[in-house]
Formats: sequence, structure tokens, C-alpha cells
Amino acid sequence: MVEFTGYDEGTPCWVDLMTPDLERAKHFYGELFGWQFNDSGEEFGHYNLAMKDGKVVAGLGPQPPGQPGPAVWVTYLWADDADAVAARVVKADGNVFMGPMDVPGAGRMALALDSTGAVFGVWQGREHRGSQLANEPGAFTWNENLNDDPARARSFYEQVYGYTYDAMPEWPGEYHLLKVKDEVRGGIGSKPAGLPPGTPNFWNTYFSVADTDEAAAVAARNGGSVAQAPFDTPVGRMAVILDASGTQFSLLAVPKA
Repeated sequence: MVEFTGYDEGTPCWVDLMTPDLERAKHFYGELFGWQFNDSGEEFGHYNLAMKDGKVVAGLGPQPPGQPGPAVWVTYLWADDADAVAARVVKADGNVFMGPMDVPGAGRMALALDSTGAVFGVWQGREHRGSQLANEPGAFTWNENLNDDPARARSFYEQVYGYTYDAMPEWPGEYHLLKVKDEVRGGIGSKPAGLPPGTPNFWNTYFSVADTDEAAAVAARNGGSVAQAPFDTPVGRMAVILDASGTQFSLLAVPKA
């Protein structure tokens, strides 16, 4: 188990969910991933830090009343300077709709829309250095921007974070691996067929599990549903899940070496 204490700029470093039913979500994800929760209290809107094996891996909080649109898992990209990244977002035809602002005792953040309308977070870690675990069961393992204009999305993130890309011609649809300092850190691809009409462009989060079939069954038993049954891919066995409130995410079990 490798503990992370920081990330290179542009690397997915944190995921969180503002959900319409916090207690239901805590039960669902606790059963699915073995998470325990630390409530930050009234001052921070009862934002809960999800813990796995004593390490911080994700955030859950109550969806603010009147917040438009469905609840989504938000991917945060590390920033050495959140204000500088926010300025580049605007210059690249994105929109910063929250922040940058300080989170006392944690860091500095912003929430933004890229030039195609996909929501993402910007995180400049201070005391809170992002997820302490990644690529381990119960933590996120892959983040991808799924888009109806992936070329425009690639251009946006190249301008903001300096990403470079490798095409994956063997993958269904258009898909590129995004690279930070020549290391693969995620993907940008076309939205898959079968999404509900009008689904906005979005960042999709994959959580690592030891056994995709077993995890999908646990999700279904605890009020979720399996939107796409487990299937094999060149990188591992995947499934698409809707949690107990209908929020989508993916599971991935990577074959043992």
C-alpha cells in the first residue's frame, strides 16, 4: 500500500459527491467500499471525509437545497497555484463558478466548467493533500472526461494543465490517454452509447475493487443498481453502477500481475 502525500499539477487527486441523501449515501458506500466517515461538523456543512484503512480517500456531503442538476462525483485536479489555474480556465473558454477560495485547515479550491461544460474541481493542497490512497480497493483508480467533443476537451486541458495525449485506436469510440510529465494520469474520450439523452459532458470516476462481480452485487443489495453488468476489458473487469440516489460511477478490478 502506497500512501500519497501530494500530486503533480493536473493529476486527479480527489473525488467528492454532494448527494441529496447523505445518510443513505454513507450506508451505501460504507457497505460497498468499507468506508468509515469523519463528519467535519456544522461549520463545514457536514462534509464527511471517507476513510479506508485509516486513510482519507474521498468526500461526501449534503447537496445544497436548490442545486440544479443531478448529483455527480466530481474529479479534482491538483494545482500548484489554484488562482493561476483558474485564470487559465477562463482564458481557455472555461468558466470558474466557485472560488478560488480557501478551505480553512485544508487548502484552496475552485469549481469550474471546462470549455465543453464538464464540471471539475481545482485543488491546491495544503494540510489536506488529496486522497491518501489511490489504485487500491476502496479508493479511486481512474478518472476520465467523457465528451461529445473530445477534441475540444483535449485542447482545453492542454491549455490549462499542459496535458499531452496518446491515442488509443483499439478502444471503442475516440479515446486518448492524458499524460502529466509523460506519465498516464487519466483519459479523455467520446461519451459511450446508451447514456440517457441530454447527459452533459462529465468526468467519470472509477473505484478500485478486488472483485467487480461481487462489488456490483453488494451495490445492488444496498439500494443501488447495475447500469452496465460486469464486463472484461484489456485493462480489467469493469461495471457501471448507480448508487442509492442514482449517481453514476464505475468499478474496476485490475488483474493481478
